[in-house]
Amino acid sequence: MQGARVLRGLLPKIWGHGDGVIRQRIPQTQASVGIVPRFFSTNPGNKPASGLRDLPHCNVGTIGHVDHGKTTLTAAITKIQSNKGMAEYLSYDQIDRAPEEKARGITINACHIGYATSKRTYAHTDCPGHADYIKNMISGASQMDGAILVVAATDGQMPQTREHLLLAKQVGIQRIVVFINKADLVDQEVLELVEIEMREMLSDFGFDGVNSPVICGSALLALREDQSVFGVPAIEKLLEHCDSYIPTPQRDFAAPFILPIDNAFTVPGRGTVVVGTIKRGTIPRNAEADLLGFNQNLKTSISDIQIFRKSVPQALAGENVGALLRGIKISAVERGMLLCATGSEDISNHFEGSMYLLSRAEGGRVKPMLSKYIQQLFSQTWNVPARIDIVPSEAMLMPGEHGQVRVTLLRKMVMTAGQAFTIRENGATVATGMITQRLPSLDLPKNKLSKALVDC
Repeated sequence: MQGARVLRGLLPKIWGHGDGVIRQRIPQTQASVGIVPRFFSTNPGNKPASGLRDLPHCNVGTIGHVDHGKTTLTAAITKIQSNKGMAEYLSYDQIDRAPEEKARGITINACHIGYATSKRTYAHTDCPGHADYIKNMISGASQMDGAILVVAATDGQMPQTREHLLLAKQVGIQRIVVFINKADLVDQEVLELVEIEMREMLSDFGFDGVNSPVICGSALLALREDQSVFGVPAIEKLLEHCDSYIPTPQRDFAAPFILPIDNAFTVPGRGTVVVGTIKRGTIPRNAEADLLGFNQNLKTSISDIQIFRKSVPQALAGENVGALLRGIKISAVERGMLLCATGSEDISNHFEGSMYLLSRAEGGRVKPMLSKYIQQLFSQTWNVPARIDIVPSEAMLMPGEHGQVRVTLLRKMVMTAGQAFTIRENGATVATGMITQRLPSLDLPKNKLSKALVDC
C-alpha cells in the first residue's frame, strides 16, 4: 500500500488474531500511534464499555515543556488509578512507544489514555512538548476541556511552557491545573518561587492565576509508589483538583454529530477505522455519514463504534472513539478530515475572521503583517497552507494588534463560525484568530496559492 506505515509485532499481543500487521496510512510524525491499540479491538463482542461510563466525562491532558515529566506523570496516574480498579496501568514505554519516540526519549505524537476517579471518567491526552512537534500538540489540545500544565521545579518556565499556554487559550481551554514536577530535587524556597512565577504566567495569558490549583510533587516517586508527600499523595491531590476545578463541560447531544479525525488505521479483515473526539451530537451504530476535508466529500456509514476497545451502540459528544467505516480505503483518509452526519456540513477554502498578531514580547513577529501573507494555518486537527489578506487590503496589522482578515486555504476544509485558528512561522506561533464567516470557495489557478491571486 503506497504511503502506508506498517507496524509489526503489535497485533498478536493487542488485537488477538490476524497477520500481525496493522497498516496505518497517516505518517508517524502526524498520527497518534499509541492510541491505535487502545481504541479498537477485532474481537470486542457486544459488551458495553465499563459501568464507569455512566459517570460524567471530561477530556484533559498534560501540556508543558519537553522533558518536564508529562509522560511520566501520565504513567503515574494510570498506575495509581489501576490500583483502585479505575484504569489500566500503562508504563512510560507503553505511552511513548513509537521507535523515534523511544530513540529520542521524547513524546512526538499526542497519545490518549483512559482512566476514572470516583467522580468522573477522563480521556487524557499526553501532548508532545518539543518545539518540533507543536502541530501535534495543537491537535491534541483542541480535544481538551481542561489541562494539566507540567513544569519542572528544576527549570521553572521554559519556551514551550509559554507557547503551550498560549495555544491552550487559543483552542478554548479555560481551566488549568499546575503540577510542579521534580519537587523532591529542590528546596522549599525554590518551590515557592516557581509557584509565584507560574501564577503570574497564568494571569499573563488570561487564566486565573490566583485560584488555579498548584500541586507540588514527583511523578517519578509516584510511579515507584512512594508514599511520601511528593509521591502518591501528590497525584491523588492532583486528581482531586481536576475533579473540582475543571468543570464538566456542557455537551450538545441532540445536534448532528461531528467527529474531527485525529488518526486512522486499517484493521485486517474489517476495514478502516477513524479515531477522534466527538465535538457535538450522538453517533449511533450504522449511522450514515459524510467524510469531509482536503477537497473530498465521501459518503460512508459507521458499522462499529468502540471506546477504549469496547463496542458501544452509540457514542456521545466528548467521548474519544474509534469508528469503523464502510467502503472507505485508508488511502482516502487524512488527519484533519471531519466525519459528520450526512448533509450537515460543507467544505470551503475561504473565510472571514478576526486575528491577533502576537507582539515580539509574546514570541511573535517584529515586523507588521501585510496582505498576501502565505503561511501554515492550524485549526482543530488539521493544518494547511493559507493566504491571509488584511481587510481593507491596503491596511497592515502591527504586532500586538487585532484586525479583520480574509483567509484562502490551499485545500477545502470544514469550517464554522467561532472556530479558532493559529498561524505559525519559522517554528513559532505568530498569530491567533477566530473564524467569523465561511465564504464561497475560490478557484485557485493550478491548485496553488499565489500572491498574484486577486479577489481574496
